Amino acid sequence: MKADNKDFTSENTELEQLDAIGRVAWAWDRFGEDLVVSTSFGLQSAVMLHLVSKVNKEIPIIFVDTGYLFPETYEYAETLCEKLGIRPKTFSSGLSQAYQEIRFGKLWEQGAEGMERYNLMNKVEPMQRALKEVNAKGWLSGLRRGQSKSRADRTYVETQNGTVKIYPILDWDERSTYEYLPANNLPYHPLEGQGYDSLGDWHSTKKVSEASSREDTRNAGHKRECGLHEELPEGYAFEI
Repeated sequence: MKADNKDFTSENTELEQLDAIGRVAWAWDRFGEDLVVSTSFGLQSAVMLHLVSKVNKEIPIIFVDTGYLFPETYEYAETLCEKLGIRPKTFSSGLSQAYQEIRFGKLWEQGAEGMERYNLMNKVEPMQRALKEVNAKGWLSGLRRGQSKSRADRTYVETQNGTVKIYPILDWDERSTYEYLPANNLPYHPLEGQGYDSLGDWHSTKKVSEASSREDTRNAGHKRECGLHEELPEGYAFEI
């Protein structure tokens, strides 16, 4: 990631001493109506949605829908929305899935470059548009250090593409997130326990048993990150 001019040393020291809900409250105190939370409705998404709902249910929830998520993920989204009394703001690419395939082919089958192009079009651009539309200055995300090597050195607060990002459960391990759900009467994702380390699009997500490592279970095995939690490529212009 690019270095940013803002030094968050003192903020990270403060957040290190807080628990997860305290970190959400910290973000709400500082950003108020300019704070958002993103969700993928993946395996552990209920944790962040529940934490945020306990602090303030008015914090906007951004859901980037590629149109290629597992059917069970859409089912889970409906279940959690009803359970928590929430309704996300959904953003998608300006091009339909059918039109994309006609125009570009199946990008996820076109190597690392095709996968990157697909992610920029279907995940990064909609998320950037969402942040701009809701005038977000603070962004809550459920990244955890233990999820991948690319996240191991993350700090609790940082900036990315001009937005301040806060990670309330950054220091949680797999067991903490897994046990949080039943402890708070939250349902598991329908695909929990079926061999997936995490869930993205059906066409480019593999079970752990189908990949050489956990790092290779997403994005057709090219890399773990899809671009949502990285700086934009220098000089990149979104295509529609």
